[in-house]
Amino acid sequence: MAAIAAASALLLSGCASGSSADSSSTPTTVSQAEIDKAMETPTTLTFWSWVPIQPEIDLFEAKYPNITVNLVNVGNGDAEFDKIRTALKAGTGAPDVAQMGYQDMPSFRVTDSLLDLTPYGAADLADQYVPWVWNQVSSDSGVFGIPQDSGPMGLLYRSDIYAQAGVTPPTSYDEYTAAAQTIKEKTGSYISNFPSGEPGTILSLLWQAGVKPFTYDGGQNVKIDLTSPEATEVVDYWNNLVKNDLVSVDAEWTDQWYQGLAQGKYASWLTAAWAPLFLEGTAPDTAGNWTATTLPQWKDGDNVSANLGGSANVVLKSTENPIAAYEFAKWINNDPSSTIMLANDQSLFPTTNATLEDPAFVDTTSDFFGGQKVNQLFAEISPTVDTDFDWLPFMSFVGSSFTDTLGKAIADRTDLETGVAAWQQELVDYATQQGFTVEE
Repeated sequence: MAAIAAASALLLSGCASGSSADSSSTPTTVSQAEIDKAMETPTTLTFWSWVPIQPEIDLFEAKYPNITVNLVNVGNGDAEFDKIRTALKAGTGAPDVAQMGYQDMPSFRVTDSLLDLTPYGAADLADQYVPWVWNQVSSDSGVFGIPQDSGPMGLLYRSDIYAQAGVTPPTSYDEYTAAAQTIKEKTGSYISNFPSGEPGTILSLLWQAGVKPFTYDGGQNVKIDLTSPEATEVVDYWNNLVKNDLVSVDAEWTDQWYQGLAQGKYASWLTAAWAPLFLEGTAPDTAGNWTATTLPQWKDGDNVSANLGGSANVVLKSTENPIAAYEFAKWINNDPSSTIMLANDQSLFPTTNATLEDPAFVDTTSDFFGGQKVNQLFAEISPTVDTDFDWLPFMSFVGSSFTDTLGKAIADRTDLETGVAAWQQELVDYATQQGFTVEE
């Protein structure tokens, strides 16, 4: 953890000075004439992304033949972000446009490294996107990315195991507990895995419950509240399942976890819209045995989901071609000819309203899911995600701290309240050490 803390301290103290162009040169409004001129001027853009998005780039270059986009995959997640920070600090080598997870954007906003896209017309796109998605890239201070994909959550379940246990998909979390007991007793399977290796699942479950564990104002003020009464209710719920051995506690993305998916160890999975296609490749022998439905609900009559994953394309403030870079980020994630390819060919779950309503996307059926229109289900789920959820500007540390605190409590099946209290304290201490003003 000390190494991570040192790296994050460098991010906060050393990166900003060399990371961005002079903000006074940012225009208040870019005219159509300026856009036309920029798109007609021979320009080369560098785009860092871990998605094989070249077909969409080819479409863009066909429309704008004077713009060349060089696609570079320098790694996923932190592997890419560390290289961006190094390039920004050096003052050379940073991309013009980069793929970035929603939760990772605040760590670049705090160093003033992301271009505010408002002067280039980005705010005009707001009503074309699902509201909660747009809120992930925008705030009162600007628009800092164009949404590319998302992960609204549902429940994927093994219909064969559920049938063997004689249970139906739970519509409430009370029913989920009862189903967990019955499935374990009658089949030996766990109703699901509650992962101990990373915080994404528990944060998303807090999101669904209306909990706001983090707040960030875009500057130096953060709120960290993982131990509120509302958060504690969610933690206590899973504490009961973990302590009574009604859910497994495997770390995700490990051999043990992959085998669990393939061999029926988990009767269901609380997960995101990207997971159905992932399952096809991971557990092909289970084809025809899966069904997708909505998440269980905390309150009767509710229809609320959350998000897990997703990313945007951001323009780095250091770019020498801000207009062309923005127009590329906009086109690739907004033009229907590109967004339907992102959805159907790259399996990125859509963020635009138009694509979520496109028959070419929602009317497709999945043989793996027994002919179900899984895309349509998740397209209907997406608008039910709570629009208000923030991230801290040091989510990498949030993840490493989780592993040592709440994640360890989950893995060891010890008291989760104690684990989450330790997680809360580590995050508060770290934020204070980094110079943030912290509200608990």
